[in-house]
Amino acid sequence: MKDDLISYLITDPKYYSNDLILFEKNLKKVLKTKKVNMACFRDKTSENYKELAKIFVNTCKEFKIESILLSEHYNLAFELGANGVHLTSKQFDDIQKAKNLDLYTIISCHNFTDIENAQKKHVNAITYSPIFNTPNKGEPKGISKLREIIRSYEDLDVIALGGIINEENLKLIAKTEAYGFASIRYFI
Repeated sequence: MKDDLISYLITDPKYYSNDLILFEKNLKKVLKTKKVNMACFRDKTSENYKELAKIFVNTCKEFKIESILLSEHYNLAFELGANGVHLTSKQFDDIQKAKNLDLYTIISCHNFTDIENAQKKHVNAITYSPIFNTPNKGEPKGISKLREIIRSYEDLDVIALGGIINEENLKLIAKTEAYGFASIRYFI
């Protein structure tokens, strides 16, 4: 069993707010109470994305988060001094663009084809999801499928994502030799 799972926080305006002051307050509260190795600013709805992203990057730097990523926006990640980007499963063509900016690059994968493509394009890591039941994300892959992916792609850092909300979920993931876990709700 792997005890040193990378802990990857992903934000969502539903839980963090898109009010600048409240967002910073909520983010700091989480970073003070939970172990976080990596953090990703993810917001698909707010009009003030850039301002929120800037607060996110600066707050994560203040808390000495090892890997600070923005979701999708690799140019903005570079501009704001984040060290990475988390691309969606529709952004395989952007992997090289992100790598050219010297960004740590993660891409979301949901099947073997995605993973093969990610590996060929030399991403730093992938998220594989959903592992557990999570709203509007389809049928969960489950722990045995996660284990199969990890064994099939031993040279790829696989981060479990989806429906990870408690310590029981983490114990199951740790038994798979996953590189880490990513979650929105676990950190709330």
